[in-house]
Amino acid sequence: MQNVQKGFTLIELMVVVAIIGILAAVALPAYSDYQAKAKVAAGLAEISAGKTAFEGRINDGQTVAGPADIGLSTTPTGNCTIGASATTITCALLNAPTQVNGKILTWTRDATTGVWACSSDIADKPKYAPKTCQG
Repeated sequence: MQNVQKGFTLIELMVVVAIIGILAAVALPAYSDYQAKAKVAAGLAEISAGKTAFEGRINDGQTVAGPADIGLSTTPTGNCTIGASATTITCALLNAPTQVNGKILTWTRDATTGVWACSSDIADKPKYAPKTCQG
């Protein structure tokens, strides 16, 4: 009688585990980068909503002293701590991956022209910041 082998050998199983390990080593940093980009975009979206109200106050001859003046949250949100002054709206990122946690996104309004410019202190701007906020 012939003995038929069934199942996988230990070497075959070790090869499969090694391949899964290599794929995970590549995928996890990429996933973290996607999370960081998403958190920056969410923070920018939160403060961008205040630009319209900011313009309304400026056109009415009023000043902006804080985020409440332009309808933004005065308490930290899930994405950022929002601040506002006479010419800027800022977002200090919260609950974000380490690449961008604590970084600040800023919309600055030029008082002469009324043009808004976005800037951030993210070290690797092209990688994490949206195209509209590379300045």
